[in-house]
Amino acid sequence: MTRALDGGALTPAAIVVELDKYIVGQREAKRAVAVALRNRWRRQRVEGELKDEISPKNIIMIGPTGVGKTEIARRLARLARAPFLKIEASKFTEVGYVGRDVDSIARDLVEVSIKLVRDEQAAQVRPRAKEAAEERLLDLLLPKARSFTDRPGEPPGPDATREKFRAMIRDGRLDDREVELELSEDTNPIMQIFGGQGQGAGFEEVGLGGLKDMLGNLGRRTTRRRKLMVPQALAALTEEEVDKLIDHDKLNREAVSRAETSGIVFLDEIDKIASSDGRQGADVSRQGVQRDLLPIVEGTTVTTKYGPVRTDHVLFIAAGAFHMAKPSDLIPELQGRFPIRVELTPLGPDEFVRILTEPNNALTRQYAALLATEGVTITWTDEAIREIARIAAEVNARTHNIGARRLHTVLERLLDDLLYNAPDIGPQTIPITVSYVAERLHALVADEDLANYIL
Repeated sequence: MTRALDGGALTPAAIVVELDKYIVGQREAKRAVAVALRNRWRRQRVEGELKDEISPKNIIMIGPTGVGKTEIARRLARLARAPFLKIEASKFTEVGYVGRDVDSIARDLVEVSIKLVRDEQAAQVRPRAKEAAEERLLDLLLPKARSFTDRPGEPPGPDATREKFRAMIRDGRLDDREVELELSEDTNPIMQIFGGQGQGAGFEEVGLGGLKDMLGNLGRRTTRRRKLMVPQALAALTEEEVDKLIDHDKLNREAVSRAETSGIVFLDEIDKIASSDGRQGADVSRQGVQRDLLPIVEGTTVTTKYGPVRTDHVLFIAAGAFHMAKPSDLIPELQGRFPIRVELTPLGPDEFVRILTEPNNALTRQYAALLATEGVTITWTDEAIREIARIAAEVNARTHNIGARRLHTVLERLLDDLLYNAPDIGPQTIPITVSYVAERLHALVADEDLANYIL
């Protein structure tokens, strides 16, 4: 996982160093997002009214698929512990057409922020929650009358049997025991109608997501009896106790604030809503989508079930291949909200070799780790990696160029037999050599029709 940096440690140079651990090349794009993130840190330290006047410098990334656009934005958000929302611009349509309401961007970003902040707060209280859950589980395993010395609202005093069962729970010796317990759950008949399948499922898609937000707090908590094995029961009770220990009002306030000041929205396929010189048919619809998006990007206030959310200081990173359109085909008002433009370079064999070997999450390391769980050790020769990179680049050139994503399909085909047979072949070391690659891939690549479908 990307290591998060704190405060002043988020210098542009340090951000680029962290991004380099997972993304090969694309230095211009990394520098642009690093400066944008640092400017947020700087803005928080500006005093007076000028602070509110400083808006984020949104970015457009231009480049073919599979060159790292999404990964740069995602890693940046993880590095900054910021709420991150990826959404395709082509999902939105004008009012009156079936599509998504642009206000859902703000609502979805807040939901992401809620989960992010809740996970952070849950990690802080989970040790206490687990202790309380353990006591509740012991009460289920050892029901008994309370002593007159026990105070109301406090767990019974310790006894030898209880402590023995506690040790057995922790040692896993009661994992095959089943218990029946009551768990609370949220119920909201109105939301079930709007969120169910069939006709009701389309309400949010045509722009009535705000109605769900307004009615979202009308539900009630009920309890339901369930039978669970001891480990699952302990986990369920722990989550209940976590929920009790979290201050939900504080959580909501923090999440809304984090979404407003630190949120990052990645608008993919922005080129799909760019219009050409004509103004007929689809072009008119695309311009309508751009105009719908404009208030969100410029800065507006959206009503959510957690309160009003301002988008003035949300960082928007747009991306597109722009094969059939240019950034200048966007309406001028939207262009003006993305002052920073960076072009990402296509990937070739040399970059593929680096992608397979340098990043912390390199695919060669991922497959080695997967097979190691079966006792199978694979080693990669330099020649084999270069040949895999060459094949991926060749298939990209002959078919659709999907960038580094081609490495996934090539490696999956290369290791298909090994992944299937690993449980049966027993612990051993298997070197992945250039001859191993040739035996499994050369005939496939030579058959262009087959390569079109399989690779």
